[in-house]
Amino acid sequence: MAAGGRGWFRALALGVSFLKCLLIPAYYSTDFEVHRNWLAITHNLPLSQWYYEATSEWTLDYPPFFAWFEYVLSHIAKYFDPQMLVVENLNYTSRATVFFQRLSVIFTDTLFIYAVHECCRCINGKRAAKDILEKPTFILAVLLLWNFGLLIVDHIHFQYNGFLFGLMLLSVARLCQKRYLEGALLFAVLLHFKHIYVYVAPAYGIYLLRSYCFTANNADGSLKWRSFSFLHVTLLALIVCLVSALSLGPFLVLGQLPQVISRLFPFKRGLCHAYWAPNFWALYNAMDKALTILGLKCNFLDGTKIPKASMTGGLVQEFQHTVLPSVTPLATLICTFIAILPSVFCLWFKPQGPRGFLQCLVLCALSSFMFGWHVHEKAILLAILPLSLLSIQRAKDAGIYLILATTGHFSLFPLLFTAPELPIKILLMLLFTVYSFSSLKSLFRREKPLLNWLETIYLIQLVPLEIFCEIIFPLTPWKQHFPFVPLLLTSVYCALGITYAWLKLYISVLTERTPVRQKAE
Repeated sequence: MAAGGRGWFRALALGVSFLKCLLIPAYYSTDFEVHRNWLAITHNLPLSQWYYEATSEWTLDYPPFFAWFEYVLSHIAKYFDPQMLVVENLNYTSRATVFFQRLSVIFTDTLFIYAVHECCRCINGKRAAKDILEKPTFILAVLLLWNFGLLIVDHIHFQYNGFLFGLMLLSVARLCQKRYLEGALLFAVLLHFKHIYVYVAPAYGIYLLRSYCFTANNADGSLKWRSFSFLHVTLLALIVCLVSALSLGPFLVLGQLPQVISRLFPFKRGLCHAYWAPNFWALYNAMDKALTILGLKCNFLDGTKIPKASMTGGLVQEFQHTVLPSVTPLATLICTFIAILPSVFCLWFKPQGPRGFLQCLVLCALSSFMFGWHVHEKAILLAILPLSLLSIQRAKDAGIYLILATTGHFSLFPLLFTAPELPIKILLMLLFTVYSFSSLKSLFRREKPLLNWLETIYLIQLVPLEIFCEIIFPLTPWKQHFPFVPLLLTSVYCALGITYAWLKLYISVLTERTPVRQKAE
C-alpha cells in the first residue's frame, strides 16, 4: 500500500474501533460466560485440570493455544475484577467484567487490522482510480474492517474471531507475497488456537505442496516432478511438528491427549445446532419435517410412533429423522470430503497462483459449512472474509460475494434476538450491504451487471422475510404453538442462497481456463 494510503486506512481502522467501543453496553450471549469461565479455569487450576474441569456446563473445548491466551488475559483481568476469576462464580457479571472482556476483544482486533493492511498491499492495482473511494484497496479495506458479520458476532454477541481471522488473513497475505514458511507457521499456529480452521487446511496443504515443495512447471503448465525440493518439505514438516509439539506436547506427557481430543470434537452434540446453520442439512431437516407432515395427513405414518422431540426446540442434542435416513458423523465427513475434492484437484492440476489458492480456500470453507457436523451459523464468515479478496478482482466473483455476504450475514440475525439490538443490526446490515453493492458496482461499472434478475429478486425477498419474522409473526397466535417458525424460515431461505453461491463459485472455478505458465506461483 502506498504511503499516501496510510491516512485513509488509519481513519477506517480508528472509525471501526470507535464503533466497537460504542457497542460495549450492548447485549451479549452465553459465550460471554463461556470465556469468563475459561479465564477462571486457566487462572486458578493447574494445566493437568484444564480439560477435566466441569463445574460449569461451558467446559474448555478450544485447542491449547487458546487456553494459554485465556491464561494470559486472566492475569490482566484480575486488576479489573478478581471475582470474575472464581471458578464457582457461575454466570458472574459486573460492569468491570463486561468492560474488560469487551475491551480485550477490541484490543486483540489490532492483529486483524494489521492483517487487512497486509492483504491490501497484495492488491496489484490494475484498476487504478483517481477517486480514493473507488480504489480496490479502499473497497477491500472497508469490506474487511467493517464486515457486518464480524462486528455483530464479536462485539455484540461476543467472541474472539477478529484476531483469529487476523492470523488467517495474515497467513494468506504471506503466501501471496511468496513468504511460504511464514504463511505456513501462521496457519499452523491458528489451527492450535481454533480447530474450526481445519476446514481450509486442504487448501493450504495442496497450495504449499504445489507452489513451494515443487518449484517449477513444464511448458504446458503441468508439474515438473524433478523440481521437488526435499528441503522445502522438511522445513514445512518441522514447522507443523514444532507447533504441534508446543501445543499438545504437555498434554501428551500428562497422558491427557485423548481427553483433549474428546473436548475438541464432541460428536454427541448432534447434526445441527439449536438454530440450524443455513446449509444442506437445514434443507434436509426441512424436507424430513415436510414429508412427516405429509405422511401424517395421508395416514402413511403412525403419529404415536413419531418422537416428540424437535430439532428446533433450542436444545443441542442427537436427533433421529422420521422419514429420511438419519445422518451420522461419518456420513457428514464423507460428504464434506467429496465436496472439497474437486476444488483441491483444480488447485493441483489448474494452478493459478494466489487467486487459485483463495478460490480453493473459499470452496473448502463453504463445502465444510454445507456438509459438516454440528456447524454453527457463524462459520459462514470463514468463507465470506476471504471471498472479499476475490470480489475486487473480477466481476463474476463480486456477484458471488454479494449473494453470499448478503445471505450469510442475514442468517446471523437470530443471534441478536433482543429488542434493543433490532435497530442496531438492521442499520449496520443495511449500511454494509448498500456499500458493498454500490462500491463493487462502481468498480465494475464497465462490465455486465453483477447480479441477474432472479438473484436480485431472491435478495430483495429477505426484506419481507425479516418483516414477517420480527414484526408480523410475534403478533399472531402461531407464536405460542410454533415458536420455531421464524428460525426455520430464516435458515431454509438463507440455505438456498448459500447453496446457490457455493454451486455458482464451483462452476466458475471448474470451467475457468488456465493460462500456461512456466513456473509455479
